[in-house]
Amino acid sequence: MTGIAVLGIDLGKNSCSVAGLDETGRVVLRRRVSRDGLAALLAKLRGCVVAMEACCGAHHVGREAQAQGHRVRLMPPEYVRPYVKAQNGTPSRSRDGTR
Repeated sequence: MTGIAVLGIDLGKNSCSVAGLDETGRVVLRRRVSRDGLAALLAKLRGCVVAMEACCGAHHVGREAQAQGHRVRLMPPEYVRPYVKAQNGTPSRSRDGTR
């Protein structure tokens, strides 16, 4: 998978929603993956910015992403909330957190 400049991740207990944007901000990847699938997805991607809400699991995922050459950006929940357009757990949340 090439062409992803920013990967937005909405972490969940068992699965995560991810949205990949290219350099122009167009969504080129949108899917729901398991926690193990997220690690495999990060391994396939070239180095990019990985953005997610700072929570208890984000630090662990962030360390895994950094070990694979990605630049991690954790945002406080109060900064992520304005980007959410739908209810919690929808795919748009991962995309919106990347802007």
